[in-house]
Amino acid sequence: MADVVIVGGGVIGLLLAKDLVQRSVSVRIIEQGDVGREASWAGGGIVSPLYPWNYSAPITALASWAQQAYPQLAAELSALTGIDPEFNPCGLLMPDPPNRAEIAHWADRNQKQFGILSRHAAVEQEPALQLPFEEAVWWPHIGNIRNPRLLRSLQAYLEAAPNCSIQTRCPVQGFEQRANGRVGVITDGKTIEAPKVVVCTGAWSGQLLAPLGCTMLVDPVKGQMLVFEPRPGLINSIILHEGRYLIPRRDGRIVVGSTLEFTGFDKSTSGDARSALLEKAYQLVPALQSVSVEAHWAGLRPGAPHGIPYIGELPGWENLYVNAGHFRNGLVLAPASVRLMTNLLLGETPIVDPRPYHPQTPRPSAEMF
Repeated sequence: MADVVIVGGGVIGLLLAKDLVQRSVSVRIIEQGDVGREASWAGGGIVSPLYPWNYSAPITALASWAQQAYPQLAAELSALTGIDPEFNPCGLLMPDPPNRAEIAHWADRNQKQFGILSRHAAVEQEPALQLPFEEAVWWPHIGNIRNPRLLRSLQAYLEAAPNCSIQTRCPVQGFEQRANGRVGVITDGKTIEAPKVVVCTGAWSGQLLAPLGCTMLVDPVKGQMLVFEPRPGLINSIILHEGRYLIPRRDGRIVVGSTLEFTGFDKSTSGDARSALLEKAYQLVPALQSVSVEAHWAGLRPGAPHGIPYIGELPGWENLYVNAGHFRNGLVLAPASVRLMTNLLLGETPIVDPRPYHPQTPRPSAEMF
């Protein structure tokens, strides 16, 4: 019997398993499909909320911790597995961002470095940027992680760990409820026992936990993205404008994102979304019109009220925990979200105040995101 069963093999589940096995805790991961092929794979990998001053303090606390952790995490995984997650400390450029007056106060309060660039200075930094704008905000500390490689590296590390097992294509049907307030995990007609069970199933978490009387407001929110073939040096930093962005990978590929669509569990791509993403990419960097699109895909983000994830023990159950509902910031928050979960599971001092993320903490439902 494993010490901890993790339901869900996305970035949250995999990173949590890594944290635990490195503390000599035995782990069993159960994934309904293939490891890391849902929202974690589909995201862009920007290691920051898009407009961080618009987010609440609980998001900022986790994001700040995770931003400091990512370079070391990527280097560690690269050394251990030979698969480089390709953390790229490229910085982020925001032409004419919204709520401009709030930026300085937020940055000062959270000790974040930023700069104000004139249009001339910004274009000098990114010559391919041809969008009309007055000034840009520059965030030198923000980078991006190549999330498919991060997931592959995590999977390789865990497959080599003697105290971790991974079951793929193994849907969980539900939980067997015990009189002592504990649950077992029902899958493939069998019940799996564990001292602790952690649900890390993203957009599917609310559905899975509802039969236990756990009300979690987690809804799927589709995002469609594109990637261009490699053009090294065309852009060197992340460019974000009006909620859409270009992300430079270290090999010269450029990722374009993303849409926000409330279409349930539909992951299909559409011509309209492709056209809208291309229109924005060409507006920002006209030279992309001569570059071929390599791929177009969609993923389902786990949207929770105000984007604040549920992290902690589920009330009424002695061995059941959840870590889900990160909305657009699953990759952003993952190292911190997971470390907090590890702290709670093992009785360690938490890296941040856990109360805002507790499943029982009220979350206003009028404004979802």
